[in-house]
Amino acid sequence: GRTTLIWGALWLVPLALLSLAGTDLLAQIGWFFAWLAVVSFGGAYALLAYMAQTVVSDFGWVTTNQMIDALGLAETTPGPLILVTQFVAMLAGYSGGPGLAVAAGAVALWATFLPCFLFIFVAAPHVERLSNAPRLSGALSAITAAVVGVIANLSLWFALHVFFTRMQDPPGALPALTLPDPSSLDLTALALFVLAALGLFAAQWALPLVLALTAAGGVLLSVVGI
Repeated sequence: GRTTLIWGALWLVPLALLSLAGTDLLAQIGWFFAWLAVVSFGGAYALLAYMAQTVVSDFGWVTTNQMIDALGLAETTPGPLILVTQFVAMLAGYSGGPGLAVAAGAVALWATFLPCFLFIFVAAPHVERLSNAPRLSGALSAITAAVVGVIANLSLWFALHVFFTRMQDPPGALPALTLPDPSSLDLTALALFVLAALGLFAAQWALPLVLALTAAGGVLLSVVGI
């Protein structure tokens, strides 16, 4: 009731004021991340697939390489989603200077986190009843299957852009089909990937150790100019 209205107003009224004030970029960032918060089924990795496509291809806020850097930054600590959203928002705002970058980051933070409280207050009284509904369980199973496909798509997208420095549209291919240029294979990235895979699956090393080793390997290889 009233609590829902309060949290809803705290979330959306500032975004509406940004639109009325004519701050086009900040308003666009705010509404995009607010929408992202609403459709964030499947967790951060499912969400990143949609986010990467939108901010790179549709809005042009960041480049593909910057989006890959955002994912790398996110993997340095727990909680990848908010790090990526902040990184993307601040890069989008940086075209207008450091001040706009900070403002863009603050707007993204507000638009992403405020609905968490709204959803908690709206759904909390009904969680137990909904969890026992057979139709809802079936819907959640279907969503889970879809999320697996979305995460697989995200993994493939990042892998292709990490391992290959150039992408191309083959003659006669479908409009959405983009394939890597085989001559642009990054052997350094491939070697680090193999090292990480062997560490995780063969040697059973802990993930933090693998991340530290591959990060150190990347720094070392860049220093020696490879």
